[in-house]
Amino acid sequence: MYDENVRPNTQQPPDLPALPAPGALMVDTSRADRVGEFRGVAGARWALRPVGGGREWEAEPRHVRPALPMEQLRARTARLNARSRGEVL
Repeated sequence: MYDENVRPNTQQPPDLPALPAPGALMVDTSRADRVGEFRGVAGARWALRPVGGGREWEAEPRHVRPALPMEQLRARTARLNARSRGEVL
């Protein structure tokens, strides 16, 4: 009687995207297409961090998508430029 449903539901709801790998570049469409590195899950939200460093922010998974190659290049170039100016280590 009590052991009918002993396994937890490990399937992700169909409307949520698959969990990206840590460090993957993602775009938060709810914040003007801001690009950030995926850091992990914070409750029902995903934690993202700016590519050049800085404060993490949380976003709803439905508003996050993988960064396009051009967006990845733009974010990495901005980080390298900030590093050359001494703003980022």
